[in-house]
Amino acid sequence: MSSTHSAIARMWELLQLLPDGPPGMTAAEARERLASAGYEVSKRTIERDLIELSRLFPLQCNNKGAPFGWYWTPGKSANLPGISISEALTLKLVESSIRPLIPEWMLKGLESRFIQAEEKLEALSRENSAARWPKYVASVTPNMILMPPEVDPDKLRLLQQALLEGCQVEAVYRSSYRQQVKTLTLSPAALVQRGHTTYLLASSEGFSDIRQYVLHRFQSIRLLDSERQVSEDFDLQRYIGDKLMQFGQRGQIQLEAWVSDQLGDLLQETPLSDDMQMMPCEGSPGYSITATVIDTWELRWWLLSHSGAIVVRQPAALSQDIKAKLLKALEQYHEASL
Repeated sequence: MSSTHSAIARMWELLQLLPDGPPGMTAAEARERLASAGYEVSKRTIERDLIELSRLFPLQCNNKGAPFGWYWTPGKSANLPGISISEALTLKLVESSIRPLIPEWMLKGLESRFIQAEEKLEALSRENSAARWPKYVASVTPNMILMPPEVDPDKLRLLQQALLEGCQVEAVYRSSYRQQVKTLTLSPAALVQRGHTTYLLASSEGFSDIRQYVLHRFQSIRLLDSERQVSEDFDLQRYIGDKLMQFGQRGQIQLEAWVSDQLGDLLQETPLSDDMQMMPCEGSPGYSITATVIDTWELRWWLLSHSGAIVVRQPAALSQDIKAKLLKALEQYHEASL
């Protein structure tokens, strides 16, 4: 039964591979494409499949000369339902990450595809190695795992609707600074998923710049009839490319530091920047490094997380800031031990 199931799936995949007209796809080409999808069969088996399928579907063979190419009869190619194994793998691997970024009404249309992808991979996993791929790969955050914040689906739906309709929203928002709660009129510009956290990029009434709002801090959202006011120059890809989703001063600095041998080995594999330079220290362990980096909170968190393996030398202000934080931590540990 499982081999029959696999044969049907293979032939369905083959139908989806065939082009809409001549010169068509040869059996050898089809065999290579199917092999990459996990269906390891001979060229002769593919030829038999094509002959059988041509009796049921409007397929033609370009037999004017070898190699023979198979294709759908022009004007009669089928928009086949179902899902290819590559599509099933893609949906399975991206499902969790795309959910917060797709409007609810679009997700409803995709739910059946998510289920179909799961069922197809499960049904073919015993005979098709490609169908087992999700068991061999995973995406893991490099930092300590924190529970993702809970986002109200109704508020997310309203923000997605505002983006699609191009309207403003009235929002009650709790900021991280002293937990202040404010009522804002926002013009949504984009949604960005960053790790476990979803951000709304929007301009606030009275300001022209784009600001970042964490979705789980919205306490209420109401759609307005007014048209959103976002600069026509705003481009999401350029915004991300300019590293504006990194938090802090955002200006570039020239970092100079000493790092331990162990951290130096890590940085040789994963440099801090394209222009990072590293030199072994003469007569002592460790390395001296220089790198052009963006001055962000994340940079400071990273420096503090490696406090036993790095000493910032320049910029002086950054060095003093890291030193002050370490002294404060040491003081707190000392007080806690009394």
